[in-house]
Amino acid sequence: MFALGANAQGSFKTIEGNGFKVHVYNSGDAMGDASYIIETKKGLVTMEEPLFKVGAEEFGTYVKKLGKPVTDRITNYHEGATGNHPVYLAEGMNKEMHEGAYDAMMKGFQQSFGDKMVARPTGKVKEVKFGTTIKLNGVSYTFYRGPKNDFPAANIRIGKKFLLMHWAPARQHMNVLQLSNREAVAQALTGLKEAKAVGVAYVLGGHGGVATKDALNFRIAYLEKMQQLLNENKNAGSFANALKAAYPGLAGEDAVNDLAQALYK
Repeated sequence: MFALGANAQGSFKTIEGNGFKVHVYNSGDAMGDASYIIETKKGLVTMEEPLFKVGAEEFGTYVKKLGKPVTDRITNYHEGATGNHPVYLAEGMNKEMHEGAYDAMMKGFQQSFGDKMVARPTGKVKEVKFGTTIKLNGVSYTFYRGPKNDFPAANIRIGKKFLLMHWAPARQHMNVLQLSNREAVAQALTGLKEAKAVGVAYVLGGHGGVATKDALNFRIAYLEKMQQLLNENKNAGSFANALKAAYPGLAGEDAVNDLAQALYK
């Protein structure tokens, strides 16, 4: 089912859909970003193009080897190397990218990474309302409202088997970038339950690449356990110890203490 390939910077793999292929690019960059190409006989749709020049070049080389035109581009949580090409965005996200916290974040990245980053996009934006389905090259893309603890972007169902989210659910501890306060825990849990209700086989993350339903179920149970432990523990230290004890040896344990401090502010 998976065809794997790798090179010096990132790696590619391909998953078969119903009448299309999903090419997954795990960048290996400082952000751990992932990008996607939806291939049909008619052409290619890119999603979440890379942010850094080295990844953009690698991604672009791979696209050219596929030998088909890029007919459309979708930017969801991650603006990238779309240049002056038109892009689809979830409703409200264009304003966020130019005026909100997202814009401030990107300006911070520019200061940190300088000319390693691609230029910010300048192409025309086509906003898609939540609950709306668009068809590109015969493949349906349905835009659902994403979790409230995140930027105002979308969970995007691609065909029947795939759902694009910001963070791919993983069997590891969460961190302060994902959960900044207690309200975010409940919001993230609601968002994942809504994602599960869509009924897909694979979750595609802007971070983390491809996840399966098992990982999604684990993350839901993890957040439910976290809610329980927040109710049972009166301070950050005891909460952190309880969460570690509930998941001994789980990856990402070094992030738990900082997460606990954020949840008990």
